Amino acid sequence: MTDTQWPRYEVFKQDNPKKPHEAVGSVHAPDDELALQNARDVFVRRPSAVSLWVVKANHIFTMTREELETHPDFWQKTEPVAGPPTTFHLFTKTSQRRSMTFVHHAGQIEATAPEHALHDAIESAAFEAADVWVWWVVADEFIHRSDVDDIDSLFAPAVDKTYRQQSHYGFVSPRRQKRGRQGNESE
Repeated sequence: MTDTQWPRYEVFKQDNPKKPHEAVGSVHAPDDELALQNARDVFVRRPSAVSLWVVKANHIFTMTREELETHPDFWQKTEPVAGPPTTFHLFTKTSQRRSMTFVHHAGQIEATAPEHALHDAIESAAFEAADVWVWWVVADEFIHRSDVDDIDSLFAPAVDKTYRQQSHYGFVSPRRQKRGRQGNESE
């Protein structure tokens, strides 16, 4: 049996120009443009979003702290790509407490392969590697971005939307629901 799902894209949202892009979830789509539209429909509920990025999941090189400890020479197994270095974006998860955001954009680095970009980032003083639980590395060429000219059409419609956290809505437990039905039957 073959897989019939569309490719999975990770979605990165920037709430305002002063904040970094943060991973907010994933969508499935047949191409980059529809992935961006799906991401907008699913994840832009608040009017503060100013930018969306989508990246095919298979274009993201990931390593956890445990994997790095187990394989400290991971980067030596990859041959550098011939040609000039390219820009790689680094995303990190630095806390186990925050459940809504998995990773945030920590910066970028020039390298010839994602493994080399991660190694160089860890070795540099620019990133606090000791605090990172998970690293994601993405080549700039694989990021499909919302365009500055599209901000009004993508994000402005959300200005009038009302968004409430799940906790705003009451929860009726099955036990309470049953008790309520029994009380109505006796009347």
